[in-house]
Amino acid sequence: MAAADIACGSGDPLWRADLLHLNDWPSGLAAAYLAWRGRQIPTILTVHNLAYQGLFDRSRLPHLGIPDAAFQINGVEFHGKLSFLKAGIFYSSHITTVSSTYAEEITRPEFGCGLDGLLRTRAGEGRLDGIVNGIDESWDPSKDPYLVSPFSANNWRGKRANANDVRKSFGLAVSRGPLFAVVSRLVHQKGVDLTIAAAESIVSQGGQVAVTGRGEARLEYASQALAERHSGSIGVKIGYDEADARRMYAGSDFLLMPSRFEPCGLSQMYAQRFGSLPIAHRTGGLADTIEDGINGFLFGEHSLHRFLDAIRRGLETFGSKSRLTAMRWAAMSRPEGWDRSAAKYQDVYSRACQTAAIAA
Repeated sequence: MAAADIACGSGDPLWRADLLHLNDWPSGLAAAYLAWRGRQIPTILTVHNLAYQGLFDRSRLPHLGIPDAAFQINGVEFHGKLSFLKAGIFYSSHITTVSSTYAEEITRPEFGCGLDGLLRTRAGEGRLDGIVNGIDESWDPSKDPYLVSPFSANNWRGKRANANDVRKSFGLAVSRGPLFAVVSRLVHQKGVDLTIAAAESIVSQGGQVAVTGRGEARLEYASQALAERHSGSIGVKIGYDEADARRMYAGSDFLLMPSRFEPCGLSQMYAQRFGSLPIAHRTGGLADTIEDGINGFLFGEHSLHRFLDAIRRGLETFGSKSRLTAMRWAAMSRPEGWDRSAAKYQDVYSRACQTAAIAA
């Protein structure tokens, strides 16, 4: 409500917003407040993960200043609940997601979390776009202060030093075999169960796995139990540490990312920038940022069989120095900054402002 008030000029009578950009369910109602006041200020809602919707009991309506008439299918109601996210999608001028593939996926029932019908309508109106995230300039292995040793696409020596540091930190044995990393929330969405199931195959082929993250208790426990069974080959740290994460990207040969769905994903782009090849499910932003066999590996059907096949291709590449070097170079050379994304947001802003001007 405060965001809507400020956008309307209540904070400064000599200034009002040209546009209000909202992110996810916590700010979704701002678009609705503007609509209920009859204000023509355009609103952009970026959906980072449709699964998190902000659902509350309808008894909250009067406390939040929501008109009773808005509690309907063409409003804030979602299966008898008040949905902040639906309010944002329904009342915003335009919706964006954080990758092009995810923008298409959420118009289908299997990914739409019950909102696919409304999102199909918005897509048909030309009011739904996907703009892949970028990563900031600090992700540069040639000058990252967290790394044990810097390196670049033209000088790989420092990568081995970071790998050795990761092995020591995670209690792994000294090895010249492939090192696989998992830097992730340990939740169902991220396909951690597939990673656990695939880990023994990786170890049996001379690989090692380092895992860091926090999430669902059952997956944390299963990851720790796996490490106990394969001491020296699998290491797990529950929690998150920035230095550990950056060294894992820098030291690993592959990043495992078998997400069931992934609105964008940043880990695969961090890994690519640090010369680690992502092995990922072909979904959402993973499909948009990874070229199979060029700068990473993708698998289609979300199954252990297909995941293991992608890992096998990774191991074969590791056995070919020339191919591994070529793929690392391609991964590190991929443009992943914010310039292209910013230009696309500027286009969305311009279109939304033009539409609002015509409506006014």
